Amino acid sequence: MTYDVLVIGAGLSGLAAGIRLALFDKKVCIVERHVEVGGLNSFYRRKARCFDVGLHAMTNYAPRGARSTPLGKLLKQLRLRHEDLQLCQQHMSEIRFPGKSLRFTNDFEFFRQEVAERFPRQMDGFAKLTARIRSYDDLSLEGDRRLSARRVLREHVSDPLLIEMLLCPLMFYGSAQEDDMDFTQFVILFKSIFVEGFARPWGGMSRILNLLAEKYKSLGGELRLGAGVRALNIAGGKVRSVTLANGETLAAATVISSMGHVETLRACLPPVVAEETPETGKLSFVESQFVLDCQPRQLGYDKSIVFFSTQPAFTYRMPEQLTDPTSGVVCCGNNFDYPEPLPEGLIRFTSLANYALWDRLPRRDYIAAKKEWLQQAYRSVFTMLPDFREHVVFADTFTPKTIFKYTGHLNGAVYGAPRKLKDGKTPVRNLFLCGTDQGFLGIIGATLSGITIANLYGLKQAAG
Repeated sequence: MTYDVLVIGAGLSGLAAGIRLALFDKKVCIVERHVEVGGLNSFYRRKARCFDVGLHAMTNYAPRGARSTPLGKLLKQLRLRHEDLQLCQQHMSEIRFPGKSLRFTNDFEFFRQEVAERFPRQMDGFAKLTARIRSYDDLSLEGDRRLSARRVLREHVSDPLLIEMLLCPLMFYGSAQEDDMDFTQFVILFKSIFVEGFARPWGGMSRILNLLAEKYKSLGGELRLGAGVRALNIAGGKVRSVTLANGETLAAATVISSMGHVETLRACLPPVVAEETPETGKLSFVESQFVLDCQPRQLGYDKSIVFFSTQPAFTYRMPEQLTDPTSGVVCCGNNFDYPEPLPEGLIRFTSLANYALWDRLPRRDYIAAKKEWLQQAYRSVFTMLPDFREHVVFADTFTPKTIFKYTGHLNGAVYGAPRKLKDGKTPVRNLFLCGTDQGFLGIIGATLSGITIANLYGLKQAAG
């Protein structure tokens, strides 16, 4: 079978790329090794409940009619309506460190006032930082502009605690680097979280994924689930065909891969040599979801999301132990402006984890380690928030091994490789990257990544 474009991976970026191509009548096929779409942002079912895998909240919220925003561009490119997504805004979120906290909503002026009240001597520098962020072209695909976010922050902000508090939510929402992030990635996430803000789709991530999958299929796109890729067959500097796990061979003029940079190159046969060997990501998470018999607000959990560190010096690196519960994310899925309350309470706790240590555990020790993690999670959360244990009716945990299962990213690396390829180009002339390792972050960013790469290479190359 021969296609104009073959897309590898039915996550958000792959589905978006497929829709964009199908809108222009390209013969396109998406292959996905799992039997469900979504990748990192998929969902699973336990005890008659549906849980999102990667979603605390969607960033880049924008109201209906805001066309120049990332969300507005996404809707226009995919020909979707704002109401199709049924986005419900957050109530209020918080960054909490020892002795200091910063609250934020989807109104940036509220956050600016919070910084002014808690760090009054930093406001001149914060204003200059904000101006630099607003003028920075974070969506440019040109050149290699690697620059340390910490270095830029120190040029404007002199209080180390404020620097740590600004970095904490942005790192947890998108940094593939240890203890730092590229300034371009920092700008993307600062705008996404602090300027635009959080929302959740009514009905969870399954609503968004089903919407995209049905849109794609309604346009004539072919979606093959349970169809993993065994090899990208290279000859003359181009992908000539793709061999699936079942031995079937597909051909396409253009291949767009959302597998990740290292993972895509490893699938090439014969091996492809890149000018610069890509570094494999290693930052992964462990996460527990607690179902409660009451609303979290009844227990004193009134924030939508809390990003926290129990230490003044925030550490964001692969732990030497299985987990590091000294920092993380607490999400109350109920605390969004839904049209009606959720039937059960839900609290999620996320923290950094070591994939290699989890991966080498025997089955019995793996189950025991998940139980021990739950106790660590409790002890960490309850240093800041009320004890909710007697209200838990069900709890489930996923580890870096789960993330590897859903994404295929080596080391269960949530955000892929530290260095991103903004232009999506690989050493193979008709092979391009979208998704995590292209560099547009978050759920909206991942979707825009698929659109961008489809526009740049899928439409043009397929046409040529």
